[in-house]
Amino acid sequence: MSSSDAAPAPVSFGEALRFWLKLGFISFGGPAGQIAIMHTELVERRRWLSEKRFLHALNYCMVLPGPEAQQLATYIGWLMHRSWGGIVAGALFVLPSLFILIALSWVYLRFGDVPLVAGIFFGIKPAVTALVLHAAHRIGSRALKNRWMWGIAALAFVAIFAFDAPFPGIVLAAALIGHFGAKRVPGVFALGGPAGAASQGYGPALIDDDTPTPAHALFSKARLARVLAIGIALWALGMGTLVAVNGLHGTLAQMGWFFTKAALLTFGGAYAVLPYVYQGAVETHQWLSATQMIDGLALGETTPGPLIMVVAFVGFVGGWAKQVLGPDALFLGGALAAGVVTFFTFLPSFVFILAGGPVVEATHGKLGFTAPLSAITAAVVGVILNLALFFAYHVLWPQGFGGRFDALSALVIAAAAVALFRFKVGVMPLLGACAAFGLAVTLAGLR
Repeated sequence: MSSSDAAPAPVSFGEALRFWLKLGFISFGGPAGQIAIMHTELVERRRWLSEKRFLHALNYCMVLPGPEAQQLATYIGWLMHRSWGGIVAGALFVLPSLFILIALSWVYLRFGDVPLVAGIFFGIKPAVTALVLHAAHRIGSRALKNRWMWGIAALAFVAIFAFDAPFPGIVLAAALIGHFGAKRVPGVFALGGPAGAASQGYGPALIDDDTPTPAHALFSKARLARVLAIGIALWALGMGTLVAVNGLHGTLAQMGWFFTKAALLTFGGAYAVLPYVYQGAVETHQWLSATQMIDGLALGETTPGPLIMVVAFVGFVGGWAKQVLGPDALFLGGALAAGVVTFFTFLPSFVFILAGGPVVEATHGKLGFTAPLSAITAAVVGVILNLALFFAYHVLWPQGFGGRFDALSALVIAAAAVALFRFKVGVMPLLGACAAFGLAVTLAGLR
């Protein structure tokens, strides 16, 4: 690809802000699609940073818990414009999705029984089942490179499917297997680089391969301590306020604590942590039903931003159902709960980037750090497969195994799976086609 021999002019904070705002509204397609958009815009077209610097940042974000695309945006914003650049980039990646999901959640709760809306969801829910299965295959094809990894995935599946083991326990067990296993068979747990990472030349970049690391991105004990202190203080202030207003066992305080834990367990992407969110939000706290959880994932798939933003739907429905601001303020209660869970879900991601960037960069290529991550990723495959079966059960037997089998939903699952696996159809076209099918079937009176 030919381009100018001159490096781009320095980018102002305002220009970067406008780009991050735009990205927040166009970041469809899950993490792979979002990373591809950033690569096209920042490496190829704008040349704000070079291919190697982009991949270096991406590798860094992939070893952290949390949504890697949002963290990548935060990282690049931080690299270019210090801490406030990272905060703005990461926040604008999330806020448009939050506002859109609040609006869609209200429509869902207020008009969900209207045939038009019900028909759309009838078509989308089977498609989501196929999407989860496809996610298991996509992650598994990258992670399950040998019999050890297949064994870890199988053990994780059995643990959560047969014994209902808690997701944090599965993550911890996998990390320990990776840690000790790497000492005996190190080659088994080596973490490969991202596929298709061949370097290409797009011309000189503003932050090029040989551009020195900015002073603010170098490791400093004082800066590390300061950022950690601010992050912990923000968490404590938020949690303390919720406890003071609603009590330790109030819905909002429980949401804050639960989603803080969820944020620290998102190794492997949103699909990996969804079983944990399901266990806590549906079974333990009963903020929403299993059917609503599937509907929420369908909404999350159709909006921009990281898929983990489905937690905003969980928060909104839980805040509405628990009437956190009283029966006369259901929308405001739901919106407040959605904001609370979003804050506690994403706060750790900002702390990881702003405080841990220089520290984690130094660990790349060190097996002692990457082996536990490899094992966790393998376990995640088994967990996601269990999630796909859970969704399939609720879609195909909506009244339980004793009820009727939904053949139309089975047809949609099969067609969506063929579209994803065979024809590589994108998420949005797939969901649009399935929604149209569900609407047509409903209006025709076939269900």
